[in-house]
Amino acid sequence: MCARRTEMTRPFLRARWVDVLLVTYTVPDALLAPRLPLGLEFDRWGGRALVSLVAFDFVDTRAWGIRWPGFVRFPELNLRFYVRDGDRRGVCFLREYVPSRTVSWLARTLYNEPYLGAPYRKDGAAHVLAVGGRDHRIAWSTTGELDMPPQTSLAHFLKEHEWGFGARRSGEATSYRVEHPVWRTWPTVQPRLDVDFGILYGAPFALLNDASPLSVIAAEGSAVAVYPALSRTTRSPAVDRRPQ
Repeated sequence: MCARRTEMTRPFLRARWVDVLLVTYTVPDALLAPRLPLGLEFDRWGGRALVSLVAFDFVDTRAWGIRWPGFVRFPELNLRFYVRDGDRRGVCFLREYVPSRTVSWLARTLYNEPYLGAPYRKDGAAHVLAVGGRDHRIAWSTTGELDMPPQTSLAHFLKEHEWGFGARRSGEATSYRVEHPVWRTWPTVQPRLDVDFGILYGAPFALLNDASPLSVIAAEGSAVAVYPALSRTTRSPAVDRRPQ
């Protein structure tokens, strides 16, 4: 019993998440309400629900302590929204794109995460994702010196979350812990987006095609540790932070 308890509280995934872009929009509650897990509420900013388009790179990825050949470094693009479970602030994912169908199949099968594998490449620093008969391109440039946003800032609110929330195939709500140090950001970011949200995330999200972002943040990222999913109502025991 003790051995199983220790195993369940060790990270199943370690990696570095680097070169992170978050483009955030306010959205009507009705857009997200059907996707809000039971028992959670929106984590609002200025009274509004938010979604973020997030692009970044996985680097030095290890699952169960193993660097699997071909799956150590790859890009990801996701759309997420912000939720709260009492005092636990976190995110729910609407869809997560990666270039590997194997990675997406494992994430869907083992953890019921909404991953999809698709033709996806890096063109220099730009993310280029081929879905729905067209390329979707995400690029950005930064100026200034990296700095730590204040804890009261929107940048801190958006990029610092310890919890992810989802559901098992049975419908049971789950939560999992994500650990990383607080990320520094660049003071000025110039995004260049050529994406169709309706194609990537479903027709209701096409309203974002003509929307102006509330916020654009570029962060340097860091090492991360992701812990196994538990029932949402189960409060995790002390986690094992030993290097692996």
